[in-house]
Amino acid sequence: MIATLDSRSSLLPGRFGFLMGLYAENYHRLARLFAPQGLSPGRYVSDVDDGLNVHLHLQECHPYTLELELTYDFVDAHTGQRSPSAQLRMYTDAHVAEALHCHPGRHLWQVLGPFPPAHTVLQHRLRMNGFLSRWLEYLGEQGHSIGTLEREG
Repeated sequence: MIATLDSRSSLLPGRFGFLMGLYAENYHRLARLFAPQGLSPGRYVSDVDDGLNVHLHLQECHPYTLELELTYDFVDAHTGQRSPSAQLRMYTDAHVAEALHCHPGRHLWQVLGPFPPAHTVLQHRLRMNGFLSRWLEYLGEQGHSIGTLEREG
C-alpha cells in the first residue's frame, strides 16, 4: 500500500510542535548537565578552569516546578547585571524546561511590549529556547557538570 501526503508540510512539525520539542530537549540537557531537581534552593557555581564560571541560582522549588537562573560571570556594561543570563522554569512532571527570558532583570512584556501578537511571542520563545539549547550543549562540551557544581558560600 502506498500512502500519499496532501503536502510536504505535513511531514514537518509546526512551529509550536518544534518549540515543545525544544522545551523537552532543554529539560533533558539541563537535567543531565546540572541535575537541578536534586539540588536545594541556593546559589551554585561551576568552574572548569577556563575562566568562564557558570552560575546557577535555584530560586524556587515547588512540587512540580523549579525556577532558576543560569548565567556567566560577565557583567553587562549597560545593565550592570551578569550576562548572558537565562531565567528558566523546569516542569519536572512534564519533563520540559523553558527559557522565560534571556534579558537580565527584564520580563517578556518589557522586551516585547504590552500585548504583542501571538506570532511575535512564539518567534521570541523559539529564539530564546534555541539559544538555551545551544548554550547548554556548549557548557557540556566545555566540561561543566553536576561534578563541577559547588554551592556558593
